[in-house]
Amino acid sequence: MISALIDAAIFDGDRLLSEHALIINGQTIRDIVPAAHLPGDVEQVISLKDYSIVPGYIDLQVNGGGGVLFNEAPTIDSIRTIGNAHARFGTTGYLPTLVTDSFEVMAAAIAAVQAAMISNVPGVLGIHLEGPFLNPAKRGIHDASKMCRLDEEALEMVLSLSQGVTLLTLAPELTTPEMIERLSKAGVIVSIGHTEATYEQVRDALAAGATGFTHLYNAMTPVHSREPGVVGAALEHDESWFGIIADGHHIHPATFNLAVRTKKRGGAVLVTDAMPSVGSDCKTFRLYEEEIAVVDGRCVTTNGVLAGSDLNMAAAVRNAARFTSIGWQEAVRMASRYPANALGLSASLGDLLPGKQANFVILDGSFSVKQTWIAGRCVYLSQSSE
Repeated sequence: MISALIDAAIFDGDRLLSEHALIINGQTIRDIVPAAHLPGDVEQVISLKDYSIVPGYIDLQVNGGGGVLFNEAPTIDSIRTIGNAHARFGTTGYLPTLVTDSFEVMAAAIAAVQAAMISNVPGVLGIHLEGPFLNPAKRGIHDASKMCRLDEEALEMVLSLSQGVTLLTLAPELTTPEMIERLSKAGVIVSIGHTEATYEQVRDALAAGATGFTHLYNAMTPVHSREPGVVGAALEHDESWFGIIADGHHIHPATFNLAVRTKKRGGAVLVTDAMPSVGSDCKTFRLYEEEIAVVDGRCVTTNGVLAGSDLNMAAAVRNAARFTSIGWQEAVRMASRYPANALGLSASLGDLLPGKQANFVILDGSFSVKQTWIAGRCVYLSQSSE
């Protein structure tokens, strides 16, 4: 069916257009045209007065949602539940994220994502393996007893997903530039995180093919006057990207602002690091048999250790615009175009342009999500602001 969405402001990723129509042909965007000149073959006209249409949000780090933690239930049904929960908040593409776990659980998670990709579960773009090749000294909530070195057996596991994207977070000081190069050449997106690496070690990893940094500032060496550390390398390097959590808890808003304003434009990517509490009324869950609860907006253990977030992408976009002077359009790009670029998927995702997949979010005046569309189909329709 060919549909026209009219009466809304349309932000295509570059321009904010009024009195235009978004034309959808099946799963793809056909065009954006003046509303006064709709094509004659349009079969359905949808009026969205007082709303805005923006590119769909893409989240590189989703541990759970809708009451489900991917580690605890690495199945295709869990992936569907997580995706449905995040669609409420404008997420049209995401990577189910597995925190450090056994090879058995990793294999199950990869198999579940493979099945989800083959079955066209809405929004699934691949998998994010956040570990287990991390530095125990920067483990955060991760189980240090499950961490290990990246050897040949582990490499075979990491490379086993044949559908979609594989993003791997690792500590570069615990592997070699040669191994990072092998991963990169095999198509794995290597991100640096949970690490005590020096500035020089990070630069070597970037030269070998690493391209990203996982949740900037958190679980990595900070900037010092005589040792730039991981954070310094991330902010300095123009060709890499970093994920950043805009919840006001993982990092101070001023520190968030500093990173976004320092990094070359396009390098700051919003992520949620979301846990099962997102999109769920239940605000407690378990990880590694440890109880975690949402307290004052923070996911914490009984000892007060941060354990992911209760953040959703709609709130992340609003917060990013509020924490900085970049404006809401750049905040939207941080949740759409820039993560698409980071995943190498910009040919089909990230903007509202002809030929790209019809993934978009319909927002009200407070930037709350009213509708979420994936591949030309409305997968979430709100009766009130989230």
